Amino acid sequence: MTSSFGNVCAIIGAQWGDEGKGKVVDIVAQHYDVIARACGGANAGHTIVIDGVQHIFHLLPSGCFHEGKPIILGAGMVLHLPTLLEEIEEMKKAGFDVLPRLYISSEAHILFEYHKKLDGVFEEARAKKKGKGIGTTMRGIGPAYQDKAARTGIRMESLDADLTSELKERAESIKEQFGLDIDINIELKNLEDARSVLKGCVTDTVSLIHEYLEDGKSILIEGAQGALLDLDHGSYPYVTSSSTTISGALQGLGLPPKVLKSCIGIAKAYCTRVGEGEFSSEASEDDGNRIRERGGEYGATTGRPRRCGWLSVPDLLKVVRLNGYTHWNITKLDVLDEEDQIPVMMSDGYQNLPGWKASTKGLTSFDELPENAKKYIQFIEEQTGVPVAFIGTGPEREEMIMKE
Repeated sequence: MTSSFGNVCAIIGAQWGDEGKGKVVDIVAQHYDVIARACGGANAGHTIVIDGVQHIFHLLPSGCFHEGKPIILGAGMVLHLPTLLEEIEEMKKAGFDVLPRLYISSEAHILFEYHKKLDGVFEEARAKKKGKGIGTTMRGIGPAYQDKAARTGIRMESLDADLTSELKERAESIKEQFGLDIDINIELKNLEDARSVLKGCVTDTVSLIHEYLEDGKSILIEGAQGALLDLDHGSYPYVTSSSTTISGALQGLGLPPKVLKSCIGIAKAYCTRVGEGEFSSEASEDDGNRIRERGGEYGATTGRPRRCGWLSVPDLLKVVRLNGYTHWNITKLDVLDEEDQIPVMMSDGYQNLPGWKASTKGLTSFDELPENAKKYIQFIEEQTGVPVAFIGTGPEREEMIMKE
């Protein structure tokens, strides 16, 4: 498979996140030497189902289930250390010790508990001013990236430093500005806990990833969230606080564009969105509820019900241009199995495509698909100019069509 996608491949969400990147990352990762995540924080939720057991990641890349492969967390990330430690422990309980192969960028930023508190204050202020907030996950992502942009952030390179005075000053400033009480003892304990576990993991990952390339190693880049949430090119201001496109992923890992050989775009066979913001192809309440229940559309990070709708060709074309996708992974095709007609948003309104009214659940061969399901996939290929390489037909690891 590496020969099909080249020695550096990226997997980037094409919608508003929650597209089901985890499974294809898990499948493709077995053919790559190094697994890397570049940007974002614990607002991402990547779900993999293995032997009926659901595993949800927020910071560790989904490909970490493949033993022996180095895992890189890049400089573009904001790391909530208790969440990272919890995921490492959960992996250990599942029989996978990731610590000996985990490499964390010294340039990545630390996300503190006070960032989460500030997230709530800022969201409440937006709601009072505009009548509604952005719909953040309240995981502190925005405030952590604010500190980064203001050049006041604390990076992983400072994990071993005594940050008591620094945190006292921040607590006083936050109290003065926002009236929030910050418990620096909790912050210091979290740092100490992380220091004891992550000792030896923090390093210069830019040099490391280039050394891997020079040694002929192949690298899989795992994106977080989706391209329509990109800070620059997404549905602003209802976006995340980092760059979610391939450009942001390369920047977050310190890789030049010329090394990238392929980019797999992940899109559901329909579309979902969590939080506020535009959603031109959002379904009616009845249709949306039906899709949500059939697709289990509740946030992996927050548990919030996702807004559900139909595929939008204009949105797909936009993200193809932003990311230069070379292949598609269309996920959750089976969720549409019972639809009589499937609306698709076009530039001039909706086009209704015929449903297939037959089960695609668990199919692993394109030839086995009902004729109208094949036509639906071919329609996506024709409209976007990008071939479909993978088709998800259920949540299990094995429920995937690899289309030639």
